[in-house]
Amino acid sequence: MAEVTVNTYENGFSPRVYTTQVPSNPGSQRFGGGPAHVTFLRRLAIGFAAVATASLGTVAVVTAPSSGASTVNKTVVVWAETPGASPNYIFPYMTGAYFDGPNIERFQPYMFRPLYWFGTKAEPTLNEALSLAAAPVMSNGNKTARIVLKPYKWSNGAQVTTKDVMFWLNIWHQKPTGYAGWFPGGLSMPTSISSVKIVSPTVMTINFKQSFNPHWLLYNELSQITPLPIAWTKTSTGAAAGSAGCATAGYGTDDAACKAVYVFLSEQSGFNPTHPKTTIDALPTYATNPLWQVVDGPWRLKSFEPTEPVVMVPNTAYSGPNKPTYKEFIEKPFTTASAEFNALVNGTVDVGELPGTEVTSPATSPSSPSQTVTPGKNNTRLASTFDLLTVYDWGFNYLPMNFNSTGDTGNAGSIFRQLYLRQAMQSLVDQKLYIDRLERGYGVPTYGPVPIWPHNPFSSKFEESDPYPYDPSHAKQLLSSHGWKVVPGGTDVCTRPGTGAGDCGKGVKKGAKLDFSLQYISGTRTITAIMDAEKASWGEVGIHVNLLSATVDTVVADATPCAKGCKWQLTSYGLIGWGYLPDYYPTGEEIFATGAESNSGSFDTAQNNANIRATNLTDESLVTYENYLAKELPVIWEPESVEAWEYHKGLEHPPIAPLDRTPATLHWS
Repeated sequence: MAEVTVNTYENGFSPRVYTTQVPSNPGSQRFGGGPAHVTFLRRLAIGFAAVATASLGTVAVVTAPSSGASTVNKTVVVWAETPGASPNYIFPYMTGAYFDGPNIERFQPYMFRPLYWFGTKAEPTLNEALSLAAAPVMSNGNKTARIVLKPYKWSNGAQVTTKDVMFWLNIWHQKPTGYAGWFPGGLSMPTSISSVKIVSPTVMTINFKQSFNPHWLLYNELSQITPLPIAWTKTSTGAAAGSAGCATAGYGTDDAACKAVYVFLSEQSGFNPTHPKTTIDALPTYATNPLWQVVDGPWRLKSFEPTEPVVMVPNTAYSGPNKPTYKEFIEKPFTTASAEFNALVNGTVDVGELPGTEVTSPATSPSSPSQTVTPGKNNTRLASTFDLLTVYDWGFNYLPMNFNSTGDTGNAGSIFRQLYLRQAMQSLVDQKLYIDRLERGYGVPTYGPVPIWPHNPFSSKFEESDPYPYDPSHAKQLLSSHGWKVVPGGTDVCTRPGTGAGDCGKGVKKGAKLDFSLQYISGTRTITAIMDAEKASWGEVGIHVNLLSATVDTVVADATPCAKGCKWQLTSYGLIGWGYLPDYYPTGEEIFATGAESNSGSFDTAQNNANIRATNLTDESLVTYENYLAKELPVIWEPESVEAWEYHKGLEHPPIAPLDRTPATLHWS
């Protein structure tokens, strides 16, 4: 077969998403956004992800700096972290507990560049100019990828070579499940790889066990790779750089050596893979550990403390485009949205997110933001000092439920496995009302696994139609017709156990109660208001939900897959949930495939796995996959918020791309 270069339109796919309309008077807008994403949750993602800033996989409405802005003579940029969402892991090979937006969007990529960079203006497409390698060339019936690296260097003077890519692949080979981007079934790297050949320091080929959809392979698999420096191939702080040999071993030929390196690097980052529950206080060492000073990105760490600002300075050896033009980039943490807002008003940060509580006028639609502002000292100060950027996530918002939960006296998991119960709960989530009343119009509903906004070629008509509109009567009928004594304002009880058409369902015991706990991310009144509204709505038909708030890190760490059962029941990641990064084509294998690390609720059906597999191997459209999940409800679909970011008028920047993860392009006028 002839070779073909994978590009943004391979196999007829055009992952184009569209920038929403830019208001004519951007400086006068004031509206609110959401918290971190989780990845992604990212997988914050909060699927970060969410995610602490303009997200990977989002589309932005950009307000350009005012033409009349005065010149600002500053050498530092201070970025406000989303409240409660600070980075906490530096090694770019992460388990699901750390695979979130604060780490994979606004921390690691500044220092350690992925092999392929995604985000071109407002489109989640391959950005070859910012990638470490040219687009892969596929051959052998789409079973072989040829990769050619560009001339990048590490800060220690070493060239970024194919051995650095091999290092990543060998680390992944020794423990595929150690990385949250892995999913079972044989299609995920590294299990899909048959061999890897280094042709030269800049050329390598990866051979796969079967033919793949080239677009999916680039956007969702090769996109996961982050080359690692040879200096990290060691197993102790006193060992010589490169002494362990993992990077120089043939692919998969020395798992023992690579495991030792993996354990060492993980422990240096604060995670013990041998004893995952062991606490390692490594964060205070990030800026002083020589390991993490070897970078190939535009920035390196100057200082880092768990509750203090993250301070980065330019990597003077950076050999790529978009070099830093100022002396320091600071990420400042906040515990509450009000504290972060006060920092904006007082001018102690240059970029920060506008809390939902500061929304002053409703939007008529996502593409028609408000252009009026309620008079007031704070809003007037912001309007005169800051320009506004609004960002929608390239992803969806969701509320995971644990299908293996042992909560609710052992009944929660069995109850969640009943489709009628999930349908009832979904029919009580009034997304349009929450967006209108609680988010002042600055949000979009979620009806399935493919974003319906911004408009894109992937969302189906069925998903866009809202398969489960708000309908309390229907929810009540679903429960009463399946063996539950409905107690509005109380707690429903199963009176007809069994598997018949009118029974509670398999595994649900007589006397079982619809009594669940829901843990959500604290920090903003908007999130709390939506959680309170959903609790009240579910309570109308006797689904009692006990709300518990916690930090981003706690929520992400607690809501993990558990095959043998665990107690967590329901989790909310806030207003922005899963972002498609670093898997940009919305096929869902990392979050909905059986056994996937980010499949926190352990959703598991053979039909869903088959649907996903078809999108991975062929150019089949996403309609069958997304319509199935829109109906089956592997999670409760939740409204997704817009993020609103204030940029100091003196801080010039190009239009912020949806996948832009670097502050390097910012500069003071």
